[in-house]
Amino acid sequence: MTTPKVVMILGSGRDTEFAQRIEKVLQEFNIPFVTRVASAHKTPHKLLSLLEQYEALGDAIVYITIAGRSNAMSGVVDANTVNPVISCPPYSDRFGGADIYSSLRMPSGVCPLVILDPEAAAIAAAKILGVEDRQLKHKVHQYHQKVKQKVEQSDIQLNQ
Repeated sequence: MTTPKVVMILGSGRDTEFAQRIEKVLQEFNIPFVTRVASAHKTPHKLLSLLEQYEALGDAIVYITIAGRSNAMSGVVDANTVNPVISCPPYSDRFGGADIYSSLRMPSGVCPLVILDPEAAAIAAAKILGVEDRQLKHKVHQYHQKVKQKVEQSDIQLNQ
């Protein structure tokens, strides 16, 4: 198996569909990734063990954490790594979106990035990894060009 550049950690199996939206974009960029399930509340030892495992690889890794409700996982992961952590919590109507605060309010010295859109979380990971990878940086540039072309094409179609 290729060493992952992105390690996605889901708070539960219910987050799988949400994670697949991130995986799709990572695949577009050919970024090796692995998706795991662990909970800061229910399986904290497993979560810390996973971090130890991936940290021991010594490679540049971006963690993407996917946990809703009381998102302790993103803070716990960030507090136990020097690598970037992107918190991408799924939106929940159940609490009127208020559960997002658990991703935004972190203790001092703990700083996971919070990105709500799965596609944007994957792009952010690509940009972070692209700092040291010219090919990936070029792919991100091409991705942006495609997005710009779509906007231009929409304008042309509306004004014909």
